[in-house]
Amino acid sequence: MIKICVIGLGYVGLPLAHAFSEKYKVIGFDINRARINELNRGFDRTQELTNEQLKESVKNGMKFTLDTKEIKESNIYIVTVPTPIDSTNKPDLTPIIKSTQMVGSVLKEGDIVIYESTVYPGVTEEVCVPILEKESGLKFNEAFFCGYSPERINPGDKEHTVTNILKITSGSTSEIAKKVDALYKSIITAGTYLAPSIKVAEAAKVIENTQRDVNIALMNELAMMFDLMGINTHDVIEAAATKWNFIRLKPGLVGGHCIGVDPYYLTHKAQSLGYMPNLILGARQINNGMSKIIADKTIKYMVKNDKKLKGANILVMGVTFKENCPDMRNSKVLDIIKELQEYECHVEVYDYWVDRSDKETKPLTFIEDLPLNSKKYDSIVVAVGHDAFKEITMEQFESMSNGEPIIIDVKGVVEKPTWRL
Repeated sequence: MIKICVIGLGYVGLPLAHAFSEKYKVIGFDINRARINELNRGFDRTQELTNEQLKESVKNGMKFTLDTKEIKESNIYIVTVPTPIDSTNKPDLTPIIKSTQMVGSVLKEGDIVIYESTVYPGVTEEVCVPILEKESGLKFNEAFFCGYSPERINPGDKEHTVTNILKITSGSTSEIAKKVDALYKSIITAGTYLAPSIKVAEAAKVIENTQRDVNIALMNELAMMFDLMGINTHDVIEAAATKWNFIRLKPGLVGGHCIGVDPYYLTHKAQSLGYMPNLILGARQINNGMSKIIADKTIKYMVKNDKKLKGANILVMGVTFKENCPDMRNSKVLDIIKELQEYECHVEVYDYWVDRSDKETKPLTFIEDLPLNSKKYDSIVVAVGHDAFKEITMEQFESMSNGEPIIIDVKGVVEKPTWRL
């Protein structure tokens, strides 16, 4: 009988556990006590699952725990913990190492450990397997086995949910690879793709987001060039997109837990082998610099309009890393705010997607409602393209502006902005 333990109940782990719970006995494990308590109360702050879906999972027998004693009976462990970078942009494998140590302490003969966390090629077999062997005293590919199936969750996307996205699978032996593939195929309606090895599956995941990062960096660089030429970048994109093989991408901020992080895992591995990935690192430099460019544009237009900087009131609309999502992890909007605050501007943030308890963890000044007709703000930065922001009229923007409205549009959702990326 298959008994699954999903380790890490964030944007990836919780929807996955819910999907598996419809067919298997599932237990969800997380070290965050508050998170476990919330899930047991039927509340998901990530908004990936509704209250009804959580109740459905519990009805199907799924449990949420932070007690390792309760996961010992599982025979398939799926690790979905974060894989962040440190302050020097180096991979921080601490979460995956600690979760692997924990799994190793309860590992039994015949168990399968599947990793979904994004890593550079080789982490599963070269970093995790030795830890599992040490903690369990068992021999890899004799007493226990491993698989890798990269997560493809798109936070906030209610159309491309976990079961609707084709899943890459792999295993440490040909037999285990087939078992892992069959396991996922039983819940993934979009189907699966069995990779020839774990390293191939690891590499496939990390290049997905690296490719997007490089392409967005190109659009950001083009946007800066066209800005100097006095050309509207979005008009250029629309014109170029009339050719069938043009890839329609837009400039923008690159944050979150994937695109702005994953390339550093790949470049770290490449550099350890003596190869300098200049294109990828160059793209990272461009994208990381966009927050400062946007802040500088805001300041430039304020100066041009004879507006004071010290003590100026600036409204930033949207602080999550992407539209229609409550996730603030690695949001580059935070860097825009930091840049503006260095000019001693007073920055207020409006984002109806962010949960109140999450707002309390950030040293930001959040407002609950847009102060229409307040004539308060010297500049407004529309940083995220939430759906509701697209409905705001120029008259409403003007009603919140102190004097000549300065509207900086990062996402192309304002009808007539002062400046658009």
